[in-house]
Amino acid sequence: MAQRTTADEKLPRSELAAFLSTLSEEFDGDAEEIDVTVGNKTVSLNPSEEIDVSIDVIERSSMIRGSRETIEIELNWKA
Repeated sequence: MAQRTTADEKLPRSELAAFLSTLSEEFDGDAEEIDVTVGNKTVSLNPSEEIDVSIDVIERSSMIRGSRETIEIELNWKA
């Protein structure tokens, strides 16, 4: 059974940078378990030493709706 925890937020760039920095520190630490904050919940994960990384960048240009850019970063591993 899969369990999904999702949160959608708008953050100022400085808060996004702080979130990504905290996530980076969790992965860089020596502990086997990392804690990831998702909205108002903290999820504990057990990443392996090898992480599959997928980065997808989309740039859209529209005369009517204006330009929009998206970055999707997906991390996968076997616990």
